[in-house]
Amino acid sequence: MDTIFAVSSGQPPAAIALLRVSGPGAVAAAEALAGELPPPRRAGLRALRDPADGGLLDRALLLWFPAPHTATGEDLVELHLHGGRAVVRAVEACLARQPRLRPAEAGEFTRRALANGRLDLSEAEGLGDLLMAETEAQRRAALATAEGAVRRQVEGWQDRLLMLAAHVEAMLDHADEEDVADDFGALENIRSGCEALGAELAEVLAAPPVERLRDGIRVVLAGPPNSGKSTLLNALADREAAIVSPIAGTTRDRIEAPVVRNGIAWVLTDTAGLAENTDDPIERIGIARAEEAMQRADLLLWLADDPAPEIEGVQVLALHPRADLPGRGAVPSDRIGLSVAQGWGIVELWSEMERMARGLLPREDMLALNRRQQDLLHDAACALADAAAHHDPLLIAEELRRARAAFDRVTGRADVEGVLDALFGRFCIGK
Repeated sequence: MDTIFAVSSGQPPAAIALLRVSGPGAVAAAEALAGELPPPRRAGLRALRDPADGGLLDRALLLWFPAPHTATGEDLVELHLHGGRAVVRAVEACLARQPRLRPAEAGEFTRRALANGRLDLSEAEGLGDLLMAETEAQRRAALATAEGAVRRQVEGWQDRLLMLAAHVEAMLDHADEEDVADDFGALENIRSGCEALGAELAEVLAAPPVERLRDGIRVVLAGPPNSGKSTLLNALADREAAIVSPIAGTTRDRIEAPVVRNGIAWVLTDTAGLAENTDDPIERIGIARAEEAMQRADLLLWLADDPAPEIEGVQVLALHPRADLPGRGAVPSDRIGLSVAQGWGIVELWSEMERMARGLLPREDMLALNRRQQDLLHDAACALADAAAHHDPLLIAEELRRARAAFDRVTGRADVEGVLDALFGRFCIGK
């Protein structure tokens, strides 16, 4: 296996550049640059020299960590260099000339940690989310996953599943031995155990996915032409994200404005006005895209005076825009009155949106699962439901094997190659 190296402290220039070397040749590579190394896990100041001509490259702190108790599970060397670009380039060039040493690919340090059992797939996914976290809620959820929250929960479910499977296998192997069958309990107890575990999974799966924390709550502004959607978008985004004009139909396509407010990420989407009849083919396309955005929204802000639409899976907040205009001063009791021009109702609208967000985002005291993990746990829950419905121990055993395979895929014990490239492609080179 090749030994890899990369700067893990961000791009130079900087005060210090941390260059990591991991793999079977890491210690030899460090000795080639620095000579005798300090004791393991103790920092030592060393002069780094080019093995080719003995020229001084830098004076750096050097630490090394023997396998397997390292971040990657391999021998690992850290060079704490002066953070100038020329210094880093010179040291990297010397490393690259050594046999079987090469620059690391994106996420390769973490990928090796996964391969060497230093973390599981769910923890790697949490680490990826932590690197991309922009809000406090994202940080807390990602850190919990990176620290093993999903792994520990799945292992607990796995232990219970294995006990149920052991009971069934014993019934199958010793069906003619009455005392063994009595020891392992009746088939009904096994079926009820499957049902209870499946119900626990279903409760966890009912929580919103962690993607809403990372990608933001999708808020779509919809209504007829010239109803104030673009004006409201700009007020909520606190910037001129959309063109505002008294001419109806100014907005022809979706306009998105990401916003972070009070630790919550939002994606606000302005849409074309929902005209009942139009001969303009471009406007028709805009209306179709508006209707598509409404179907995919988490929260719909409805700016029409007509009754708000009912869309499955979409929460709707009905508004009464332009409440400062003549004839619009009376605000219906089931709507929030707004006047962006006068500054009315924006604070109340944000307050109601944040209240609704609490039901759209994972709670801090619940397991935050991403979509991949949710899909696999849904497969496990379905297998457990099928097991609970069967009366044949052989069929129950098969369904429990299916559930166990789904659990294994959550933590990466099986069938993970399909997700690794996409996962580690999000990582920086030095991670």
